[in-house]
Amino acid sequence: MSVLLELPAALRAELKEPLGPIYTDADALLADAGDPIVAVGDIVTYHLLEAGYVPALALVDERTKRSAVDEEVTAAIGGFERTVSVENPAGTLTRDLLAAMREGLAAGETTLVDVDGEEDLATLPAVLAVPEGASVVYGQPDEGMVLVTPEGTARERARSLLERMDGDTEAALSELR
Repeated sequence: MSVLLELPAALRAELKEPLGPIYTDADALLADAGDPIVAVGDIVTYHLLEAGYVPALALVDERTKRSAVDEEVTAAIGGFERTVSVENPAGTLTRDLLAAMREGLAAGETTLVDVDGEEDLATLPAVLAVPEGASVVYGQPDEGMVLVTPEGTARERARSLLERMDGDTEAALSELR
């Protein structure tokens, strides 16, 4: 496992600002989302699956707000054609995680990435990796699901945040290509 980027404490507050509109209803989100959808987080993935939609790529770590997710949520996360397991410590982005995301998007099959550690920061590279017209959905704790379309400002903001993380930004970005 090779850590490429690490989140400095100075950026934590900036990440609390959502990258897009917040939804509390999965059906409304799906009506506005592009295709394919990348889901980052167990609860978001659960809600999309419960609404009858299997994301092209989903990243889960069996945790929400630093606690284990309910067994009901874990049991409901299924129906993916491929499952990949990777290690990704909290507050980091590893080469393995980024490669799994790239491969999952290119696979042509729905892919579940089961993360040992934390998947939260995967939203940023996902916004850069998805094609135009796609969507990234992630959870905003105690508020709902954030829908990010990879046009203009969302991509610029994601790139800016990644570039200000500690580590090798170029190596991280090259893993997404």
